[in-house]
Amino acid sequence: MSETNPAAAGASVDTAPHRYTAAVAAEIEARWQDFWDAEGTYAAPNPKGDLAGDPELAARPKKFIMDMFPYPSGAGLHVGHPLGYIATDVFARYQRMTGHNVLHTLGFDAFGLPAEQHAVATGEHPRVTTEAAITNMKSQLRRLGLGHDKRRSFATIDPDYYKWTQWIFLQIFNSWYDDEARKARPIAELVAQFESGERAVPGGRSWNALSAVERADVLGEYRLAYASDAPVNWCPGLGTVLANEEVTADGRSERGNFPVFKAKLRQWNMRITAYADRLLEDLEELDWPEAIKLQQRNWIGRSEGARVDFPIDGEHITVFTTRPDTLFGASYMVLAPEHPLVDKFTPAAWPEGTHDVWTGGHATPTEAVSAYRAQAASKSDVERQAEAKDKTGVFTGSYATNPVNGEKIPVFIADYVLMGYGTGAIMAVPAHDARDFAFARAFELPIICVVEPTDDRGTDTSTWDDAFVSYDATIVNSTGAGVSLDGLGVVEAKARVTEWLERSGIGEGTVNFRLRDWLFSRQRYWGEPFPIVYDEDGVAHSLPESMLPLELPEVEDYSPRTFDPDDADTQPETPLSRNEEWVDVTLDLGDGPKKYRRETNTMPNWAGSCWYELRYLDPHNGERLVDPEIEQYWMGPREGLPHGGVDLYVGGAEHAVLHLLYARFWSKVLYDLGYVSSAEPFHKLFNQGMIQAFVYRDSRGFAVPAAEVEERDGAFYYEGEQVSRLLGKMGKSLKNAVTPESICEEYGADTLRLYEMAMGPLDVSRPWDTRAVVGQFRLLQRLWRNIVDEATGEVTVVDAEPGEDTLRALHKAIDGVRQDLEGLRFNTAIAKVTELNNHLTKAAGPVSRSVAEALVLLVAPLAPHIAEELWRKLGHSDTVVHQDFPVADQAYVVDEAVTCVVQIKGKVKARLEVPPAISEEELEKVALADEKVVAALAGAPIRKVIVRAPKLVNIVV
Repeated sequence: MSETNPAAAGASVDTAPHRYTAAVAAEIEARWQDFWDAEGTYAAPNPKGDLAGDPELAARPKKFIMDMFPYPSGAGLHVGHPLGYIATDVFARYQRMTGHNVLHTLGFDAFGLPAEQHAVATGEHPRVTTEAAITNMKSQLRRLGLGHDKRRSFATIDPDYYKWTQWIFLQIFNSWYDDEARKARPIAELVAQFESGERAVPGGRSWNALSAVERADVLGEYRLAYASDAPVNWCPGLGTVLANEEVTADGRSERGNFPVFKAKLRQWNMRITAYADRLLEDLEELDWPEAIKLQQRNWIGRSEGARVDFPIDGEHITVFTTRPDTLFGASYMVLAPEHPLVDKFTPAAWPEGTHDVWTGGHATPTEAVSAYRAQAASKSDVERQAEAKDKTGVFTGSYATNPVNGEKIPVFIADYVLMGYGTGAIMAVPAHDARDFAFARAFELPIICVVEPTDDRGTDTSTWDDAFVSYDATIVNSTGAGVSLDGLGVVEAKARVTEWLERSGIGEGTVNFRLRDWLFSRQRYWGEPFPIVYDEDGVAHSLPESMLPLELPEVEDYSPRTFDPDDADTQPETPLSRNEEWVDVTLDLGDGPKKYRRETNTMPNWAGSCWYELRYLDPHNGERLVDPEIEQYWMGPREGLPHGGVDLYVGGAEHAVLHLLYARFWSKVLYDLGYVSSAEPFHKLFNQGMIQAFVYRDSRGFAVPAAEVEERDGAFYYEGEQVSRLLGKMGKSLKNAVTPESICEEYGADTLRLYEMAMGPLDVSRPWDTRAVVGQFRLLQRLWRNIVDEATGEVTVVDAEPGEDTLRALHKAIDGVRQDLEGLRFNTAIAKVTELNNHLTKAAGPVSRSVAEALVLLVAPLAPHIAEELWRKLGHSDTVVHQDFPVADQAYVVDEAVTCVVQIKGKVKARLEVPPAISEEELEKVALADEKVVAALAGAPIRKVIVRAPKLVNIVV
């Protein structure tokens, strides 16, 4: 440690042996952390047991405060990671001190790819490295003095935990969504409807006439968790399927940067689309940042329009359009390359008159379609929909019929149409859609104006440079045999054509969503096994609860089989599939012993974080997911929280869609099935900002160790070479990470806590500056000095009453800190504590005991270790954690007098000291009677007096 470090040096040992130093802070912090653990200080009592025997405690309002699940990285924490954890800890401590029963704990989201990658490289079981990382992270977090109820902590890799993850999966698998009731119901109720004839079996046969395989196929169309052959993102270089969100904009894997292809594989899915409307509706009642709500709305993507059937060769192609009013302008159709009807409508030869530009240079439609499909499979969905790129496609060789006018229109395939949105087919109206316009120009297709332009371009589309898009214009050129839209506005035209489509039996008004079902399979080892087995006919069966948890078996090789990264024509081979003793089993599922084969995919790492808030409530319950009374107490609906949920959930904005949407979906299914009383998992969401750090790079662009960079004359040098500096993320790979341990060793955990909270508003990103940490350390030193004699170690406070100025400073601080802590404005709360502490430092004589105790209580949520120590030194034997937070006397908060400025002709002529509650009429009288004002007026007639009580009087003469 540096000799000049103020945390270590300062006054000499001889003159200040009891000064607050880093060594003193370390001793105090370790001792109080041991005390809190031994006493169970942060144990949150549940309604059963603890609360039942303590009426006073039972009467307290509750507060459930949560952080987003941390992943236990082997690299450990840097100082950017604990920002949110410290913030929730401060808030939780404040809530305890204001009379709440607070539940605040932390678990670990421990199934993850980094541990599996390490296992692939070294052969070491991922559980070994993960548990070591958890142990390290627990140690780092403990040193920060976080007030977690450690009895409730767990990791998602604990079999006792993922037993219930598997159980929830089975509830979803054994459920269907009843559109009429708008809720999930047990699949057994659907079977009963089929058996009784109350609900018709698809295809018209009786339920009893169906084979087991046929019944399974029917139910698979209803189940909320189902397996299907669907287009997926297949990454041969990783040997696994990826979710859309794990694929970069240029069509490569986010991890490893391997090519990603579209392929059809049998995968598990969650039917989250069934809940699209409810996920949208219930957002309105949540106390979330509007930006996060908007992202969820956009991701769900609800749009109203019409389904329209375009006849083709005795069948039809169905499209969804939000603009059925433009049907007369549809001059061609486009199918997604993966559309199942493409092969059916691709003839062996080009029809007569086919334009050369439509063929892509291929001799037959089959060749053209095959080549284009291969090309499209190598692109991501983001790439395919990029507005700026050149439009590509090929003619299928078939024509469909526009139902409103009978015109034959060519059918293309093009990569800008996705199978995952709508029906995977569009009617193209190039005059009024920018993408369709660009495609039509490239392929020399007709462009028909059906929405009259409101600019001066006219209706001759041959002169247009782009499409005309408007929702507030008049429909033209839109009259056919059955319907006329000419002269109508867009809204009226939509209604008329939709009614005609429904009456004609070729379409209907409908709602569409951008949201797709959730791909729920991974070709990995390190994840929750599916509690599913398949019989000899391939029918999926759920394991009974008595067989849960289904634990991961040992395997010799943790690697999924990888392939040539550029070879799209491959199939996954999972690590679990190689353990044949585990895969092939004989089980009695209630109808005698039979042979089954286990599912060899594992669940995605999102699964465990979809419900962890519930496990915090009742973490040791081996008999049920959560006790209903306990869940109702902590998360049930109540005034202000119509859907229930966690009172405060803090985490990064990067989880705006996936984690939050998935957790909301699982919560709603559990709510529908009666397992929980809360339809939403998280009522209030707060997104903390990011702690950033400077990244230094050499001439090659490689990051160099930030701690070894020197600054000279405004430039930066590493080992004599000038380097660049840019503010960015903090991390081990960027060589700019600062560990919490290093700051704790140099200044103490309380200083680190204060600095992170004082850096700026919690929801704003801010740069880390180690040199600035000392400012908060000095605050704690002054606080210590105001109560403890540095030479003797004795408490210096006196029992005398404080003076008027000190009382005003104290109660203003109490009032301000209360408001700031309640509003998560920790930086301004610290500023007010600092102001009060400085007032006491400058005041003559020792500090009054009443003021010192109030100051310690104000500091307690922010810097709990020093607060505990000073509280004990002030003569108290009980912990500061559960003391009442000070309450301000409003008589001292309101100023006795405020300064009122009196202006004449815009110039200040007098300053008056007036009561803050003075009325405008009284203030006007006082101002006009003031000697300086009378002299300045010099008898001039007053035209107008503008009064803004209590601070301004403006006299117009």
